[in-house]
Amino acid sequence: MLDQPIARIKGLRVEFQTKDGPVVGVEDVSFEVNPGETVCIVGESGSGKSVSSLSLMRLVEFGGGEIADGELVFDRRDIGETNLETADQDLMKKIRGNEIGMIFQEPMTALNPVFTVGRQLTEGLRVHKHLSKADAEARAVELLRQVRIPEPERRMKQYPHELSGGMRQRVVIAMAMACEPRLLIADEPTTALDVTIQAEILALMDRLKRETGTAVMFITHDMAVVAQMADRVVVMFRGNKVEEGTVEEIFTNPQHDYTKALLAAVPKLGEMRGKAAPEPMKLLGAENQNVDPIPGTSDVLLTVKNLTTRFPVKGGFFRRTISNVHAVEDVSFNINKGQTLSLVGESGCGKSSAGRSILRLVEPISGEINLDGVDIMKLDQTGLRKARLDMQMIFQDPFASLNPQMQLLDQVAEPMRNYGTASGSELTDRVAHLFDRVELPRSFMRRYPHEMSGGQRQRIAIARALALNPKLIVADEAVSALDVSVQAQVLNLMMELQSELGLSFLFISHDMAVVERVSHQVGVMYLGRIVELGPRDRVFENPQHPYTQALMSAVPIADPHQRKSEKDLNFKPIPSPIHGLDYDPAPSEYNEVEPGHFVLTTDSGY
Repeated sequence: MLDQPIARIKGLRVEFQTKDGPVVGVEDVSFEVNPGETVCIVGESGSGKSVSSLSLMRLVEFGGGEIADGELVFDRRDIGETNLETADQDLMKKIRGNEIGMIFQEPMTALNPVFTVGRQLTEGLRVHKHLSKADAEARAVELLRQVRIPEPERRMKQYPHELSGGMRQRVVIAMAMACEPRLLIADEPTTALDVTIQAEILALMDRLKRETGTAVMFITHDMAVVAQMADRVVVMFRGNKVEEGTVEEIFTNPQHDYTKALLAAVPKLGEMRGKAAPEPMKLLGAENQNVDPIPGTSDVLLTVKNLTTRFPVKGGFFRRTISNVHAVEDVSFNINKGQTLSLVGESGCGKSSAGRSILRLVEPISGEINLDGVDIMKLDQTGLRKARLDMQMIFQDPFASLNPQMQLLDQVAEPMRNYGTASGSELTDRVAHLFDRVELPRSFMRRYPHEMSGGQRQRIAIARALALNPKLIVADEAVSALDVSVQAQVLNLMMELQSELGLSFLFISHDMAVVERVSHQVGVMYLGRIVELGPRDRVFENPQHPYTQALMSAVPIADPHQRKSEKDLNFKPIPSPIHGLDYDPAPSEYNEVEPGHFVLTTDSGY
């Protein structure tokens, strides 16, 4: 029968045994996936969306979970409906990878680091399809071609660590598609990827689905990706399904309060058109919040001129420097007091290196950095330590930047203790005040980082950066690891602090919709250079450089009527930033296309 669903989940309940008794991961969830359709399961961290998919693969048992109740029915190719909940592990081995394929969130952990790509791709084909070694290799090369990996024969002999993140994710997709499964489960397959690679991978999955007729169960927390991919949407919240409908119904007429809040928290590209200054987002349930625009001032706080940072590549018998990574090449910009300049670009374009060079966390080779009249490049260690009172950093991963053995009170107080700006009861009062500032209860001061959620940890990182009343904060992908609603709250918090305290931000991100929401000025980076720089509205509404235009066309928009097709995407592979010691790059020269809007004229390789 064609019209019967490929997979049915009915009344699923999953429990995890802990020292404090059972914890319910999924309480009561039912939905089905029909042939050839894409069902997107959305919800935030901890809502149970991954647990549902791992239950269908019967992998949840390997993570300490137990299917306490419910039916998991899967329609097998020639055998018909099978209840997977009672199937033994031998039968599951036949189904996994053969009839149900799975793409995991983190490609590096889904691939085995000690086997070549070719060996991992052919394994499933030889086990399930009983192909000979030569046939399996031919099919594997064909699969790599389908997922648009250049030079597939060479890649077969390489190991996972030799490929970039986007390439590894393509290999994982090729592995999942190898045996032409009836159902493909994709668990956040693009979360860790750049905008351009994400756009290509989404278009690729859509194309493979159309060509093979595979049904797709797509798990994500990114509403823009849902708008791009879904036929039907299942919204999950705290282990329950709260809403289900077609993609149009969910986006144009959401019924449940949680779905409405989720959609209100998504920054949409183009929302800021016609607005001169950034302003916080209007979130549901926060009626009294301040959403006034933040104009900033016209006084310059930070001037960066001709900043160049290179990292040596050592090799040979004596570990001599044989070439350099040109991470930041001749970069210049200004940031005004109380304003935000965003640096955007893909991984490896040098935006984080630029942020770290300004704080001299990595040493630049040349250039000028002037912060409020202080020449940062000329300072010795004592002077630099004093200058860091005025400049602080918020890192991408708050868990890695907090000390797991210190209470949060001490972590936020540490900068003030180091610099002797406060002590005793004054110190405790100041920390309590900072906790109020970032909207965390004071009772959290005695907690440790592992007792907090990701968004709460990021607030602690912001509180710690504010402890010394800095003038400039470098925020390096500060919200990229957070859920949609938490991300919106943290962004609003940063903007409110900016308007109250007159903070300046250097905001480093690859999320164009977020950048549009928070920025006064935008600089687009490619291969270590700024290729376009100007006021946010001009760069977004009138992009001049071909790379900026390609980047803009790749951003998925949280509106199912504005889907991208594969023909909209035309990316060139990024050349290597590693050059020999004799390489002498040309200086960056710019054209002013309209007042304050500069476009690189030197050949940037795009």
